Amino acid sequence: MALDRPLQEWLNTYTFPLEAKFKDLVYAEKVYRNLISELLANGTTTGLFFGSVDTDANLVLAKVCAQLGQRAFIGKVAMDNPEQTPDFYRDNSSQEAIKETRRFIEEILRLQKQTKAEVTPVITPRFVPSCTDNTLAGLGRLAAEYNLPIQTHCSESIWEDQYAINRFHKRDAEVLNQFGLLTDKTVLAHGTQLNDSDLELFHKKQTALAHCPISNAYFGNNIMRVKAAHQQKVKVGLGTDISGGFSPSLYRNMQQAIMSSQTLQDETKQNSRLTAANVFYLATVGGALALHLKTGQIKAGFKADLQIVEDQYYELSSNQPQEIFERLIYHTNKENIKQVYVSGKLVHDKLGEENGK
Repeated sequence: MALDRPLQEWLNTYTFPLEAKFKDLVYAEKVYRNLISELLANGTTTGLFFGSVDTDANLVLAKVCAQLGQRAFIGKVAMDNPEQTPDFYRDNSSQEAIKETRRFIEEILRLQKQTKAEVTPVITPRFVPSCTDNTLAGLGRLAAEYNLPIQTHCSESIWEDQYAINRFHKRDAEVLNQFGLLTDKTVLAHGTQLNDSDLELFHKKQTALAHCPISNAYFGNNIMRVKAAHQQKVKVGLGTDISGGFSPSLYRNMQQAIMSSQTLQDETKQNSRLTAANVFYLATVGGALALHLKTGQIKAGFKADLQIVEDQYYELSSNQPQEIFERLIYHTNKENIKQVYVSGKLVHDKLGEENGK
């Protein structure tokens, strides 16, 4: 909704009021159950979630993921800067942000033990503008204490990038590093404004990027330079950012990633074009490497995250391997994803539904 608005207006007018509704746990469960079912139907085996400010709502999300079988990395969003967050939707103080993040971590670790579910807590400052210095520093210390993944937005838009420079006299990436938030377990979303020095820093810290091409097309003011990141040996995975985009399908985002890269190529940024093989890598191996998972490959010792996809054009084509592969990228949707497995467990069975099982 309202994807035609600038990022700051979209956040304050639409997104923050919507996220505030998740304090109603009945509403939260209804939405999250629909969300996870939809993601699994679209073939997404692993989700890296920015939750909401409310700890209990995030615990609802974790329990739904455990029940439905999706592997999930979930963050209680921390945001306490009164200059950049509304009165009705923020942590009341830095102390509260850190205390509630710690409570969330402990509850998720308890859920792991009780259910054996693949659910992991993630340290989640929303982004630099939404957090005070004390909160950014405290979250960095929590990440080190628990040895946890970190996620946040980084250089998503011109406004966000300029905010960091105005407040800290540093680039967004340098601010995150200052507070201990760049590690080998950090995943940074968007990165449309990143320069070469940012990428060098990410390589040094072994920090990963999440390319969200549909969302970036609306809010990024630019296109993320995936090939440049790879040249600097920075890990890159593919994301949907379905709060800031219109499709929960990684296939639809693969298509957009190819289209966006063509624009970069046409703007004289040579060697920017992504192929079908490149974007498939981002959606599988790239994401797995970013999250330190042994998934994304059909290989001995790796978890069996699998999709069974019906090729609806098989009888109409010559069916050379490359043609089949490109049809997979350009024509797969939730209607022809027949089964989905997470760690070998069947979590979505459209085939069984069609056969009346």
